[in-house]
Amino acid sequence: MSDTIVRFDLPQSAIPTRWYNIQADLPRPLPAVLHPGTHQPVGPSDLAPLFPEALIMQEVSQERFIEIPEEVREIYKLWRPTPLLRARRLEKLLGTPAEIYYKYEGVSPSGSHKLNTAVPQAYYNKMAGIQGLTTETGAGQWGTALSIACGFFGLECIVYMVKVSYQQKPYRRAIIQSFGGKVTASPSDTTETGRRFLAEDPESTGSLGMAISEAVEVAATSGGKYKYALGSVLNHVLMHQTVIGQEALLQLRRAEAYPDVVIGCVGGGSNFAGIALPFVRNNLAHGYKTRIIAVEPAACPTLTRGKYVYDYGDTAGMAPLVKMHTLGATFVPAPFHAGGLRYHGMASVISELYDQGLIEAASVPQLECFGGALQFLRSEGIVPAPEPSHAIAMVIREALKAKEEGQKKVILFNLCGHGHFDMAAYDAFLQGKLSDYEYPQEAIDAAMAKVPQIG
Repeated sequence: MSDTIVRFDLPQSAIPTRWYNIQADLPRPLPAVLHPGTHQPVGPSDLAPLFPEALIMQEVSQERFIEIPEEVREIYKLWRPTPLLRARRLEKLLGTPAEIYYKYEGVSPSGSHKLNTAVPQAYYNKMAGIQGLTTETGAGQWGTALSIACGFFGLECIVYMVKVSYQQKPYRRAIIQSFGGKVTASPSDTTETGRRFLAEDPESTGSLGMAISEAVEVAATSGGKYKYALGSVLNHVLMHQTVIGQEALLQLRRAEAYPDVVIGCVGGGSNFAGIALPFVRNNLAHGYKTRIIAVEPAACPTLTRGKYVYDYGDTAGMAPLVKMHTLGATFVPAPFHAGGLRYHGMASVISELYDQGLIEAASVPQLECFGGALQFLRSEGIVPAPEPSHAIAMVIREALKAKEEGQKKVILFNLCGHGHFDMAAYDAFLQGKLSDYEYPQEAIDAAMAKVPQIG
């Protein structure tokens, strides 16, 4: 069947009814999350100023599966199940015996996977009687998704957008505003923390850590009117994304295939977790041997060059301390075109999987990413966002390796979003204006020197 069919679809009845929570299957539990002031384990009351009770309970839950509310599944029907496609033209271009499959999340109204968690987060906040949500966004995909989800449930949406992306991506900013979101370039003069960042560096291009600090401040000082929503990193966010991998398992069954390699780009961890965690479960529970590779930018090498220590989730030190692979909370990325893959830390779940040797990690320079993206779009007809171009670059490496070894491998990757709002990056690449950039070790050392010392 897989030799003739290139697209594998599912009926709406196949939309998952439950999210998968990998905390139930980890060989060792996640390290405790600590209060930023006391350095003691946080409890539900510590998180209450930022999140509704339902999401706090999901964050710490040890249940393997958590039911998806019917109201959320009804909205999921706007774009789910998403298609699984076989990249036969890319295979032919590469001359590889490998079979390449990709799960395409760009068909969502927001153009990326982010709506998978934005909808339930907005739903649970609406059920809790919250007036609106604050958040940060890097490339703008998360801000877009949350503004759409808030609109579905009648919530206000306040978005702090990393300043370099605010400047590079005017149309992403405009679409957030079109859906009703209020967008502010971060760091800004609208918050105490933003003013402090600007006093230290008036020309700051911003970072996700800074934008998180501003969004957290607004929520925490709102008197309960606003809560904070995060598009990656947290356990409940990654869990919401597992609808991707659950669907892919069903679709691969239709394709009569099972992956030898699963690949996803990784910044904070959300889209990678979405495609990978159900396959990690099969490795752990059923003895499968699938290689699972997280691919990050060489300019933001959190897993491959960061340290696995406790660090703040934001630059100002307002968010809880999480044990994670980190480049240091004061990390400020260069203005490279990696889209949203700019966060200084990695999700606790992904960090723990990597530390336990259950997944692999690799970093890729941006010229290789855009070169791979052009090969993909010219053969498959879909413009990838800059983020999944990292996964595509690794897919091409693995496909050419299979060619050299004469092995017929099955490769699956998550095409987590389209690049229709990222054409400035493609234009810069085509004009030869981009260059490779590796984050300097001395900058990592300087940021890591400020990481809190937790025993």
